[in-house]
Amino acid sequence: MAKKDKKGNNTISSGEITKNKKALFNYELIESFEAGIVLLGTEVKSLRERSVNMADSYASFKKGELFIVNMHISPYHFGNRNNHEPLRERKLLMKKRELKRLYGKIKEQGLTLIPVKLYFTRGKVKVELALAKGKKLHDKRETLKRKTLDREMERYIKR
Repeated sequence: MAKKDKKGNNTISSGEITKNKKALFNYELIESFEAGIVLLGTEVKSLRERSVNMADSYASFKKGELFIVNMHISPYHFGNRNNHEPLRERKLLMKKRELKRLYGKIKEQGLTLIPVKLYFTRGKVKVELALAKGKKLHDKRETLKRKTLDREMERYIKR
């Protein structure tokens, strides 16, 4: 549901903001979780304009709390001197039970937590995190082969 603001730019009021396509290629996703995220006002305004990059971002634990690292939210164009830092660490909000379970899985199995999707739900920004295992080079090649074969099959069917 993209809307136009006063300047004619596309903004978003509800729904998906962005997906992390690079994560889907580089990792094998095992399990997904939803988490809230602590943001500043100018960050939310930038997210409504979809000016975010999650390509190299990941989640890590610090002192029992979960933070998202390397997620680039561009500064808001109309922000003043109180504008936010684009690459700051942002706290993720989850229940303690979920956090303990995630921490255990990450330490035991050597998995990583990566953000897969960023979206609005009832005016709040949510992050879909996934427990992921890194793919090997041959797995990535196999994924590319599968994609090209699927594309060729679709083209053939359309004819």
